[in-house]
Amino acid sequence: MPWTKTQLNESIKKIIGDRLLIIASNREPYIHTYKEGKVEYIRPIGGAVTALDPVMRVTKGTWVAYGSGNADKDVVDKKNEVKVPPENPKYKLRRIWLSKDEENGYYYGYSNKAMWPLCHMAYTRPAFDDVDWAYYKIVNQKFADTILDIVKDQKAFVWIQDYHLLLLSKLLKEKNKNLITAHFLHIPWPNPEAFRICPQKNEILEGLLSNNLLGFHIRYHCSNFMETVKLEMEARIDTERTSVVYGGHETLVRAFPISVDFAEISEQAESKEVKSAMKKLRHEFSIENDVFIMVGLDRIDYTKGIVEKIRAVDRFFEKFPEYKGKVTFIQKGGLSRMHIPEYKELNDTLNRLVEEVNWKHSTEKWYPILLIRRHMSRTGIIALYKMANACLVSPLHDGMNLVCKEFIATKNDLNGVLILSQFTGAARELDDAIFVNPYDRENFAIMLKEAVELPDSKKKKRMKRLRSVVKENNIYKWAGKFLEELKKI
Repeated sequence: MPWTKTQLNESIKKIIGDRLLIIASNREPYIHTYKEGKVEYIRPIGGAVTALDPVMRVTKGTWVAYGSGNADKDVVDKKNEVKVPPENPKYKLRRIWLSKDEENGYYYGYSNKAMWPLCHMAYTRPAFDDVDWAYYKIVNQKFADTILDIVKDQKAFVWIQDYHLLLLSKLLKEKNKNLITAHFLHIPWPNPEAFRICPQKNEILEGLLSNNLLGFHIRYHCSNFMETVKLEMEARIDTERTSVVYGGHETLVRAFPISVDFAEISEQAESKEVKSAMKKLRHEFSIENDVFIMVGLDRIDYTKGIVEKIRAVDRFFEKFPEYKGKVTFIQKGGLSRMHIPEYKELNDTLNRLVEEVNWKHSTEKWYPILLIRRHMSRTGIIALYKMANACLVSPLHDGMNLVCKEFIATKNDLNGVLILSQFTGAARELDDAIFVNPYDRENFAIMLKEAVELPDSKKKKRMKRLRSVVKENNIYKWAGKFLEELKKI
């Protein structure tokens, strides 16, 4: 039987007991903004938020994050806290404020010019800047001070998320040794040869080895981390316990494939709101019912393989022109990190490429590619999945990728095909996807044809097995298994 909210809640009570549960991440789960003079909120796209919000609704803890919305300061109390979700509050969100210099150095600088390209094999050179590193340390200290203020003399478990806060555990333990800390990396961990170029490698590894538990998506990333520590640090590697002992402190290293709330997404996919949103989308884009729809949902990032995806679609229509007017590709692309030149250039390339492909293949009433820039509600995104016949998930390198699992969860009617990059963590679990190498444009185009022509019987068998995997290995199992490892501490 799949894990449930109730089962997770019971597990948390047994494992954490009376300890306060705190999640720390750069990105907040809800952003408050002004629209036409009124305060509204949006739920950001991203693996960490998608996965952890349902967990926090069950645990009723405190989430500490950077407040980035232009209305964020106006909705918090004197402690900089607000209860979320706004429509049905379940837990506290404690916001941290950053100056523009801090945001630029810590987030746009060290986090995303250095660590992000270092950990992703997408052939973008990392940029290590001393000023960025200084701000990275300052902001990590801000998070530590805020969490220590929340905890005071209480017992607490602090669950740290991702690559923005690699120093946090050490900073916390220096002031409060009784804290239990765990860190989950939502991105890949590179091989030792790649990581050794980092000038701040020792400080980063010391920060991570201050945790009681360190989690990655797949065993390969765990192995890379253990090998990195073996080469760079005077530490003892315990292969039987899969742990590292450094400075007399043991850190367990484990793989936890992250997932989604399968049951909730499946239920929402059948709602009246989603069905209404599907009709509106078809009307907006003038898509007939007999058109085969392929979708992609990605943050605009060079690791996501969006350019390669569009070139594969272009090649598909070159090789198989009989599908013009019969197949449409919809790409939802969320803008991010536009202060970084590589991201701005990618966005410009994307605009130019879509225009070129559409000009080449379009007819009077049909465009091969529809690019959606605007923010879409959760209902709109599920409607997009639900109306799609196929989902294209083709990162050049990705820790897991939850888009593919969300797509699968919406397919109650089994009418869908998953086209998945072999370079995602999800590829280790989802055997019934059609796999592609995003660097191989020719084969990618052929696999698109295979997806379009896949007989209904095979399509349904594949999707049924995919749904079984995601249903069994849902977000509550991920969180539960992670927390159960704390029993060994």
